[in-house]
Amino acid sequence: MRRDLIYLVQTDTTAGFLSCSAERLATCKQRSLQQPFLKALSRFSDIHGVGRVPAKHRAFVRRSKKSSFILPNGQSFRVIQGPHQRFVKKFGWCFTTSANRHREPFDEATAKAMCDVMVESKEGFCAKTPSTIWRLYRSRKVKIR
Repeated sequence: MRRDLIYLVQTDTTAGFLSCSAERLATCKQRSLQQPFLKALSRFSDIHGVGRVPAKHRAFVRRSKKSSFILPNGQSFRVIQGPHQRFVKKFGWCFTTSANRHREPFDEATAKAMCDVMVESKEGFCAKTPSTIWRLYRSRKVKIR
């Protein structure tokens, strides 16, 4: 498997693109490269490559399901749970984003045309509820979505 390809995967929340190339994802989604991408991690021990979770929020982060986090340093991550966790584990981490053009709804035909490789499961691809996003500060947290 190549790190520069864009993979279409049904995640535990919604259909999404995974790649280790932020430039390719930004081009594919037609959005600015200055807008950062979320890092998908296969396990909590990989967080050290993203940044430090404030001590006050560590238990909350470990126990959260279907949640993404923005750290005080501006980096964001999500620890993947579910069937595609094994896929992410092969790369160590991947940038992830929803499988649609920037600010447009999910369309399966468009998503399939935009990706390099489709990783299909028996359920197929569908838009579901996206993950909850939390902005973590040193002493407080704010729910963004």
